[in-house]
Amino acid sequence: MLEPLIIRPEIAVGDFLPIFLSASFILLFGLFYVAIFTLVKMGYLGRLFMPVAYLFWVAQIYSTYFMTDRMHSEPFTQKAMMIAMVGYLILPHLFYYLYTGSVQKYENSNEGGRENV
Repeated sequence: MLEPLIIRPEIAVGDFLPIFLSASFILLFGLFYVAIFTLVKMGYLGRLFMPVAYLFWVAQIYSTYFMTDRMHSEPFTQKAMMIAMVGYLILPHLFYYLYTGSVQKYENSNEGGRENV
C-alpha cells in the first residue's frame, strides 16, 4: 500500500536564518511581555510600563506573521497563529483576574481565626 505523500513548499536556504531568528524573537518578545505585565501587576514597576509590555506583544505578533509568511504557511495556519497570539494577550489578564479573585475569597474565609495548615 502506498503511503500518502505530503507536499510542502521548499524553504529557501536564504530564509533559514530569518525564520530561525523570528522564531527566537517570538519566544523572547513573549517572555518580555509576560515579565513586564507580571512586574507591573505585582507593583515592582509603575503602570507607565504597561504600554511597553503591549509593544512587546505587538512585536511578537509581527514576528509570528513574518515567520509564517517566510515558511509559506497556508492561510488557515496563519489565522490559527494569529488567534493564538490573541489568546497570548488575554491569558495573563485572565490569570491575574482569577488569582486576585481567589486571594480575596480565601483571605475573607480565614478571618475567623482558623489558619490553613
